[in-house]
Amino acid sequence: MHQQPAATVAIPPFGRAPLPHLLPLRADTFSVPYRDPVWDGPTDPVLVADHLKGEWVLFYTQRRATKPGLTGVEWVHGTAIGVARSSDGGATWNYQGTADGLIPPETERPATLWAPDVVRIGDQWIMYLTVLGGVRTDWTGSASVVQFASPDLEAWEYLGQIDLDSPRVIDAAVARCGDGRYRLWYKDEARGSNTYSAVSDRPQDPSSWVLEGLTIPGRPHEGPKVFRLEGHYWMIVDEWRGQAIYRSADATGNWTRQEHRGGLILTAPESVEGRPVVGRHADVVPLAPGEDGRERALLVYFTHPYWGGEDIGAMDAEPRPRLSHVRAAVLEVRNGNLVCSGH
Repeated sequence: MHQQPAATVAIPPFGRAPLPHLLPLRADTFSVPYRDPVWDGPTDPVLVADHLKGEWVLFYTQRRATKPGLTGVEWVHGTAIGVARSSDGGATWNYQGTADGLIPPETERPATLWAPDVVRIGDQWIMYLTVLGGVRTDWTGSASVVQFASPDLEAWEYLGQIDLDSPRVIDAAVARCGDGRYRLWYKDEARGSNTYSAVSDRPQDPSSWVLEGLTIPGRPHEGPKVFRLEGHYWMIVDEWRGQAIYRSADATGNWTRQEHRGGLILTAPESVEGRPVVGRHADVVPLAPGEDGRERALLVYFTHPYWGGEDIGAMDAEPRPRLSHVRAAVLEVRNGNLVCSGH
């Protein structure tokens, strides 16, 4: 999970300008949902602290929801990674365009980029990104997870592809675990659309990842995210009916599903015309403690407010069901259960 920087920064070495002040992330971030100003289809959000500019950065899959003339799931392909920034702790967001330099060499153009995860490791940021070559009208084609490095969250250097021994892997998430090692969790669509993991002591090196195997079996799902809150490690995965919750002592394995409310959160964070809308593929970022001193986190997710969740391939061709936006909720641990405040 991304570490929230302190409210103050150290005095820089002589001759260097002081770093700008980064305002703490607000608990009411995205109370006004974020909408992509180009195609109105932001999904798979990830929120990163940029201590160099004193801003919060939102990366997301820029689905082409309103582009005319696309058939099948073509609008979910050919996607770039959208970028928005906030200098006021998340109260307002300014669209910055799309991230450059994220298409690996020899990738079929136009490329499809999905679901970035961005983690601060050492003195740089590492992005783990899903890449598919070309644009398709159905869910075919190879998909892989690749790595990039950046000193500033703007210029990205390609590091290479991670060998995960599968023709179709997506939705990478990386975190440091209780054993001090880094793990990468991902959806393997060639193996039941379950969550698998790999482990590394050198997560900057794509060749360093060693496969561990199946992590979360059973019902198909996607979008894993691992974080620490109130002394436990938690994993959420998107079951397309809400986020399923698992807990582990050290995130190295032995994940146990939460029993409270069927192990699900964000089953209906909003409603449209009396219909519940579920929260989808999410990120988790630390917040300042609440008034009671307990740890909190911000759960950043997206919804399709005008789509009932049926087969996406059969979605009506008119743009409205394809629209999505980014929202957030506050996560807390109550009576040993992970819950969303107000949901």
